[in-house]
Amino acid sequence: ALWPAAAVEVHTSKEVDAVNGTNLRLKCTFSSSSPVSQHLSVTWNFQPEDQSSHEPVFYYFKEPYKLPAGRFKERVTWDGNIERHDVSIVLWNLQPTDNGTFTCQVKNPPDVGGTIGEVRLRVVQKVHFSEIHFLAVAIGSACVLMILVVIVVIICRHHRKKAQEKRTEVADTEL
Repeated sequence: ALWPAAAVEVHTSKEVDAVNGTNLRLKCTFSSSSPVSQHLSVTWNFQPEDQSSHEPVFYYFKEPYKLPAGRFKERVTWDGNIERHDVSIVLWNLQPTDNGTFTCQVKNPPDVGGTIGEVRLRVVQKVHFSEIHFLAVAIGSACVLMILVVIVVIICRHHRKKAQEKRTEVADTEL
């Protein structure tokens, strides 16, 4: 008989967009054929868009460990709950240089193999209030202009109709 293979399945979003300067929760959950172990470990890594080497982001083993150096130093916090099979983190103050792929790997001995979660992050620029304001004014102005054109057309037609009726009335009285 074949025994089922012990493996950890990791689940993440495939892609996430976030606004420059904001904070983002990178959600990662897992399922395991074994109960949660005291030796469970979580490793988050990052690969920039330029495909340079992986960089460590975060590590958990019995407790969260902060990075001593690197681009994510002081910008990552643990937001998971091991008992609920949640190993999520929060990235603070997102920057365009954070564009890339984050991987989430969970080992829950004896389940140490299995899938690795990957989420692609795209940091987008903020739309400045002045740009939003300009867009709103442009759309609002176009709407007002269209309404004015419709009103002018209706008034012109009304006046033509009145003039036509007056001419018809004058012609009828002359006959």
